[in-house]
Amino acid sequence: MEPSPPAADPQPLHGNQLGVRVDKCESATESTTRSSLVPNLLQVKMLDYRNVPTMPKKMGPREEVPFGTFKYTYMSGIAGSLCCGLTNMSVVPLDLIKCRIQVDSVKYPSILSAARVTLREEGVRTMVKGWAATGTGYAFQGFCKFGLYEVFKKKYAQWMGPEHAYTYRTLLYLASASSAEAVADVFLAPFIATKVRMQTTPGSPSQMRRVLPLIYRKEGLAGLYKGLPPLWMRQIPFTTAKFVFFERSLEFLYKHVVPKKRDECTKREQLMVSFAAGCCAGVAAVICSQPPDVIISKLYRDPNATVFSVVRNLGLMGMWTGLVPRILMMGSIAAIQLFTFDSVKLAFKLERPPPPEMPESLKKKLAAASSALHVH
Repeated sequence: MEPSPPAADPQPLHGNQLGVRVDKCESATESTTRSSLVPNLLQVKMLDYRNVPTMPKKMGPREEVPFGTFKYTYMSGIAGSLCCGLTNMSVVPLDLIKCRIQVDSVKYPSILSAARVTLREEGVRTMVKGWAATGTGYAFQGFCKFGLYEVFKKKYAQWMGPEHAYTYRTLLYLASASSAEAVADVFLAPFIATKVRMQTTPGSPSQMRRVLPLIYRKEGLAGLYKGLPPLWMRQIPFTTAKFVFFERSLEFLYKHVVPKKRDECTKREQLMVSFAAGCCAGVAAVICSQPPDVIISKLYRDPNATVFSVVRNLGLMGMWTGLVPRILMMGSIAAIQLFTFDSVKLAFKLERPPPPEMPESLKKKLAAASSALHVH
């Protein structure tokens, strides 16, 4: 039998199509078997992944949401809804004590005594009574207040023109804030009626889903909106003072306290300035809106009460009852709300117009008027 011809050398393998490099196998001898050849063929070395070119990522800086656009408006509304709903809900125990001091100052003469009496008579769970109505109502109110404030501020500034918008900017803030709050209170009023009835009326159910329909069945829609006029009397001064003092405090701090412009400050420094301005705005807002707040508490407790009867019974000094706990509660809430709202603007890249500066046209007019006076 003739010997079989020697096995041919295997062809060199090049793996350029698969992105791999295959070592060239040495020629097999006649004694090389299939089982010993296979491992040599499988000696595959993968190319280093670091040498493989990758497509560059197009990750440019995210652009800011332009001021006054629809996206800016609803994002501001969502931010306002969160900060108002959560902050007001977090101080429900203090709000309950404040309302009880206002409606019965004999039984609840101070914050500590009101807390002790409430805990002794009704237990710990009573301290959070009204949390659902508070959170829901102020979520609706915050959405309208913060969202519409920016809308009204832009529209009114366009109507006034740049020169009048700068000269009368305090009136611009007042008009914008009061317009936004007037709309927001329409959504807030039914939940305030529910909250106060739960917190101040003995024997009232402790669930919003039971109290709100109960008021509607007994007193109709007028029962839920009976306190809307005094609510406007409280909330419009509160909101206008809050926004006006916040805007003007920011302007003052960046002009006279902070040694550089806002654009040159870090985010941390900007938020510190916002918090300081928010504290000033919160205290001013509480003082401006204290008398209507007392009237609302009295009005919602007694279904037969009217604004005139409550004012007559309270007198001038009685309308300042509960000022200290309300400063602690609402002053801190206002500061946290404004700080949170400004933080959300930074986080979500919402455009934050710098503090107002005098337009160039107005500067030229004032310079011309000044030179004319010097000539005469």
